Amino acid sequence: MVFSCILCEKETCYITNLCDKCRRVKHLINLYDHKVYDVLEDVLVRGNKGITNKCKKKLEQEKDDLEIQLEATESAK
Repeated sequence: MVFSCILCEKETCYITNLCDKCRRVKHLINLYDHKVYDVLEDVLVRGNKGITNKCKKKLEQEKDDLEIQLEATESAK
């Protein structure tokens, strides 16, 4: 029988419930317990500070782009 991995739901599994990558993740969780969750949260999940920082950078970039467009428009006159 062919099954999908129960964790990622992408890989095909023939004998086990988990694909090789997910089995590795499970092994790491068994070894390091809550450290794995902490690392995932710290590295992959963006907190409020990171979201605010990204919004500020995006606004600054848009402001710079608008200033460049304005300067190009004024110089074309």
